[in-house]
Amino acid sequence: MASNVLSLDSLSPGSDLDTYIQTVNAFPVLSAEEERELAERFRYEQDLDAARELVLAHLRFVIHLARSYSGYGLPQGDLIQEGNVGLMKAVRRFNPEVGVRLVSFAVHWIKAEIHEYILRNWRIVKVATTKAQRKLFFNLRSNKKRLGWMNRTEVEAVAKDLGVEPAVVTQMEGRMAARDMAFDGAVDGGDDDEPAVAPAQFLADASADPAALVMEDDWAEQSTARLHDALDGLDERSRDILRSRWLSERKSTLHELAARYGVSAERIRQIEANAMKKLRVSLQAAA
Repeated sequence: MASNVLSLDSLSPGSDLDTYIQTVNAFPVLSAEEERELAERFRYEQDLDAARELVLAHLRFVIHLARSYSGYGLPQGDLIQEGNVGLMKAVRRFNPEVGVRLVSFAVHWIKAEIHEYILRNWRIVKVATTKAQRKLFFNLRSNKKRLGWMNRTEVEAVAKDLGVEPAVVTQMEGRMAARDMAFDGAVDGGDDDEPAVAPAQFLADASADPAALVMEDDWAEQSTARLHDALDGLDERSRDILRSRWLSERKSTLHELAARYGVSAERIRQIEANAMKKLRVSLQAAA
């Protein structure tokens, strides 16, 4: 059956959904006798053409069921396609000897495939995993009497109707009201009235730790104080050379300092090296 019945590419609900619906509605509705004859040919003779006719004749019913799930925000064509898969499974398992019409038998399989598709795609995180949660997911919308959050009385009434605990109803209502959000925020950044707030913006910034910032400021202040104390311990010429070479906005060259003090550039380098050595020793002793 899979090779013939499942290869209905020409009838796949693609981008032109209206054309697909018109084509499906053109297939004739089977009488009870015609349906039984086709079902028996497939069941007892493995006639794949008979199975294909059964599927084509019931595609309109899949469309009817898929439309009832339009409120979940998923593409109608995808819902129909998933329902078609359920219809094909139903045809494969249909027993004409039971005495029921195929449409009554297939409704379970069609809905099961559509339900599974919705649960897989409606949210990134699964909203329903247990049997009770799945039942509640597909019945809560129709059982709510108004828009907005339900009050305690309404929650208890829905819980009683569906045979679940009130806490399960409240939890599912919250899950259905939630929406998916990108971790880093929307690409457009939101609008002026309601700026986008992404989960990433709630993460702690390690660089903004108050304790770390205080320690860093204290360390910088103490280091600056020790540096000034060490510089004060040098002679005036050594202190001037170090400040001109390293601490001024405009750094002086060795030749400029040599001209200032009337000595060679090599002598300035030696004075600088000795001053740096004394400065290092002073800073280590003060640490």
